[in-house]
Amino acid sequence: MKGRTILLDMFEGREAAALVVDGQLDDLLIASDAPAPGTIYRARADRPVKGQGGMFVTTSEGPAFLRQTKGLAPGAPLLVQVSGYAEPGKAMPVTTRLLFKSRYAIATPDAPGLNISRQIRDDDLRDELQGLAREVMGDSDHGLILRSSCANAHPDDIAEDVTRMAELALAVMGDAEGDPEKLVDGDTPHTLAWREWTDAADVVTDTGCFEHQGVLDAIDAARQAHHPLPGGGHLFIEPTRALVAVDVNTGRDTSLAAGHKANMACARVLPRALRVRGLSGQITLDLAPMAKKERRGFETALRATFRADPVETALAGWTPLGHYELQRKRDRVPLPAAR
Repeated sequence: MKGRTILLDMFEGREAAALVVDGQLDDLLIASDAPAPGTIYRARADRPVKGQGGMFVTTSEGPAFLRQTKGLAPGAPLLVQVSGYAEPGKAMPVTTRLLFKSRYAIATPDAPGLNISRQIRDDDLRDELQGLAREVMGDSDHGLILRSSCANAHPDDIAEDVTRMAELALAVMGDAEGDPEKLVDGDTPHTLAWREWTDAADVVTDTGCFEHQGVLDAIDAARQAHHPLPGGGHLFIEPTRALVAVDVNTGRDTSLAAGHKANMACARVLPRALRVRGLSGQITLDLAPMAKKERRGFETALRATFRADPVETALAGWTPLGHYELQRKRDRVPLPAAR
């Protein structure tokens, strides 16, 4: 089945959204009991933790950890935004650099200036968008980024989106004084799907569409550690408390090039495999045997596929044992493993 389909349904009693590309589950968003990334609080600075280079802050929904201490005094009010999901047993991570994201625009109160996505390369269109941004933002001190989705959008829709984000940013930034309180909820999976999955797609909202469209079967497969690779190899993707271990195997292929082929196949499928499983944090790849001269080609392929991935990922590089390490932002809810 060719094409893109966005499915909005429930999964195990929670709101969920699935993106299916050419018949294959490409992305999955599931609601969590934890505050969603993007949630904004008026908080209170609590106590610095010098050994960890940060500070605990108090929000209306519990403690949070801010990787910043400069200019903050215990007891001072401040605005913070949830930047990801916390590791088990840890306080939720927050930042003071607030971003107000929508489908076409991102308001950036701490970064003045009007910017257009680099993915929009048409000079005439860039000029039109720049003019629209200036008209809507007026003399505002807040910054603005127009996203790549503006390329195929109607100017009125963009202007409405920019106005809404600018007004929200102005209201929140002017409400920094007072007791700890939640000011803005983070986006739900259905809203996040509308915001981020902007390429042309069929949208299905029927109750039970996950089951009817095969999404539940794809989720069951993603809950398994085993992940098949094109060409007969396979991965074992296993999260531990400290990191996510990815073991690359060649399968029945015993040729001299088997290891290189399996590793290159891993490079092509790994972003989607991690994205669908909601896995992040520290990730270590135990690759199939290959010559050192082949490492550069593997790393180039890996970098290219992660460049197109929506989840922020840093490629840390090789270890002395020949493993490859990644650091991935925690902005997905991990799928529970199969029982």
